[in-house]
Amino acid sequence: MANRMILNETSYFGAGAISEVVTEAQKRAFKKILVVTDPDLIKFGVTDKVTKLLTEAGIPFEVFSNVKANPTVACVKDGVEVFAKAGADSIVAVGGGSAMDTAKAIGIITNNPEFADVVSLEGVADTKKPCVPIIAVPTTAGTAAEVTINYVITDEEKKRKFVCVDPHDIPIVAVVDSDMMSSMPKGLTASTGMDALTHAIEGYTTLAAWELTDMMHLKAIEIIGRSLRKAVENDPEGREGMALGQYVAGMGFSNVGLGVVHGMAHPLGAFYDTPHGIANAVLLPYVMEYNAPYTGDKFKYIAEAMGVDTAGMDEDAYRKAAVDAVKQLSKDVGIPEKLHEIGVKEEDLQALSESAFADVCTGGNPRPCTVESILEIYKKAF
Repeated sequence: MANRMILNETSYFGAGAISEVVTEAQKRAFKKILVVTDPDLIKFGVTDKVTKLLTEAGIPFEVFSNVKANPTVACVKDGVEVFAKAGADSIVAVGGGSAMDTAKAIGIITNNPEFADVVSLEGVADTKKPCVPIIAVPTTAGTAAEVTINYVITDEEKKRKFVCVDPHDIPIVAVVDSDMMSSMPKGLTASTGMDALTHAIEGYTTLAAWELTDMMHLKAIEIIGRSLRKAVENDPEGREGMALGQYVAGMGFSNVGLGVVHGMAHPLGAFYDTPHGIANAVLLPYVMEYNAPYTGDKFKYIAEAMGVDTAGMDEDAYRKAAVDAVKQLSKDVGIPEKLHEIGVKEEDLQALSESAFADVCTGGNPRPCTVESILEIYKKAF
């Protein structure tokens, strides 16, 4: 079996790296850019940090800011129309996973119009052409959408999220600048950071994991484990660490997939518009407990990456230590412990379980799942 790795053509890291957006746009001779972002980033002047550079460089652009926290089919269709009307030839995505996912879908459909209904992109779509060139500028440290071949769209009609996996959607350039993340409030920093940790842990234990991605995921767990608390306090070192850690996790999981934490988190976003990072953070310890018997000695290395001394621990002890370390980090950064605290309704658990079982991420889980086993995890987390 051949293992495949797909990454950006070019990536920049570090405070001040944002200036490279202009460098890359000029080098690639972009004629007009569509800046895809969200209303809050416009309101708080974050997007201005990019558009100001484009203006100073004389690079034409238009802004599309009709991006929702959980981007919808309608939002994507609007973006495709705006891109065409603007006469744009490229995209700069400024924001978290929502803006970058929207940009990916716009870029794919523009060059593959046979998928204009958006929903036909679910799963592994047989697109023929790479998407419109995208420069991705993350403003949160969590989704790693700037380096992944995945994006998630919400079908509001059917109250479900669907995952799209397509090597043609990866941004050509990622600009990971911790200065762009410094205005994130504590709650968003915490939830997106726990999303990144979920990516790393699920990517490390998923069925398709192998040596190269294991290396990435363990390092990501280590960086996130030591950085997230500081980042929540807006410490520059913590911000820098999280900016890198979430990207490293993305390098790995984009190429091997995830598991049932994400499978269970996606329906929460579709049913209740729950922020994705919070859904993952609440569910992660419960899924880890479910998966533990199917993970060999991997929880030992997760615990050690989280700073736990596992010397003298047997299998049960280091597995518990790994789960406890995740629970403690989640608690320290203010994440709720139970689903009822974030608005989940007990009467919805059966429907949520059926949706989670059908999610594309669930198939990668190390322990086989059924609707019934997923329902039991939801109940424990409730």
